[in-house]
Amino acid sequence: MPKRYIYPLAALCSFFYLCAPAQLVTKVNSEVKTWKDIKTGADQTESYLPLLSGKAVALVGNQTSLIGSTHLADTLLSLKVNLKKIFFPEHGFRGKEDAGTTLKTYTDEKTGLPCISLYGKDNKKPKADDLKDIDVVIFDIQDVGVRFYTYISTLHYVMEACAENKKTLLVLDRPNPNGYYVDGPVLEDKYRSFVGMHPVPIVHGMTIGEYAQMINGEGWLANKAKCELIVIKVKNYEHKDYYLLPVNPSPNLSAMSAVYLYPSLCLFEGTIVSVGRGTDKPFRQFGYPGMPGTKYTFTPQSIKGASENPPYKGQVCHGYDVSDYGEVFIKYSKQLYLFWIINAYKSCPDKDTFFTDYFLSLTGTAKLRQQIIEGKSEAEIRKSWSGGLAQFKQVRKKYLLYKDFE
Repeated sequence: MPKRYIYPLAALCSFFYLCAPAQLVTKVNSEVKTWKDIKTGADQTESYLPLLSGKAVALVGNQTSLIGSTHLADTLLSLKVNLKKIFFPEHGFRGKEDAGTTLKTYTDEKTGLPCISLYGKDNKKPKADDLKDIDVVIFDIQDVGVRFYTYISTLHYVMEACAENKKTLLVLDRPNPNGYYVDGPVLEDKYRSFVGMHPVPIVHGMTIGEYAQMINGEGWLANKAKCELIVIKVKNYEHKDYYLLPVNPSPNLSAMSAVYLYPSLCLFEGTIVSVGRGTDKPFRQFGYPGMPGTKYTFTPQSIKGASENPPYKGQVCHGYDVSDYGEVFIKYSKQLYLFWIINAYKSCPDKDTFFTDYFLSLTGTAKLRQQIIEGKSEAEIRKSWSGGLAQFKQVRKKYLLYKDFE
């Protein structure tokens, strides 16, 4: 990466937080692609319309389920597909709901179709009654390739319901904007939750279609059931590509910088540190009231869809704006960045309160928290992941549909 991008940014922010080990910068040999350069699974109606002929269809989708600028649901209806109902994940069918909000079933105003929530304590999995009049379930949601981003958990439960009720699942694949690397600790089974259901690292480097094949192939569904799965591949996509999302995948990932920063900054959600929910830069800044060593401030407020009740609502947080850093460094480092969380812990006046129990759910292991507490370096922590990552990469290879980055 050209040095002119790094040094001005470091001059604006504390060297303590933003100076990165030189070995993290890797040679940039990837191609930047937009939706105009590739052809998503949804775009390829000629490939899947014959599979829907004479079938009763349900769609698992949200605001990212687009063909160009037209929603897939509208396209299917215009093509006389018998689309009977819609299932939606966290953030709702139109993608405007706050993270963690329990959503209810309702009727979509535009299509008149029933919309059934797949998010909430008792709503994660389609019920047998929901599928009794359905032959084929379509899954078309833009993922960001991170274990704790809950769309892959929704995928798991949809696959499980299809397997149990003998329904076909048709996955319309999309590129993974973080699909050009694999990194982080592999989840241990004892920490399994909706924000981490499978023994994969934090960044798994797979598309939704590839991930669905892995869930099936590794026997991760209940009772090792197998879902009847069809994947429509993306055309003109490779894992080394940097893919620019045409629409925000969720309210708080409102810029590509946030998408690149998300795997690293989301770890702060298991600490006292705010990641800027309730501001105009969620997942592009971090801090908390009285954070030492910085003059930069932000104040979380109620923002519909982005965070109605954010941490430190109405309180001035001291911290760091890392928006530009996400675009010019994190994007090209091709690995998680632990420097910020390690040093945030070191500088915290009350270390006993720094971590919350949620940190274990996000990391999928107790080791990372203990390593940070013990003062381990980023290099030492990263070395401890090597065995698990090597094993996962061997499993991952079996299910790849696109040329890998290595």
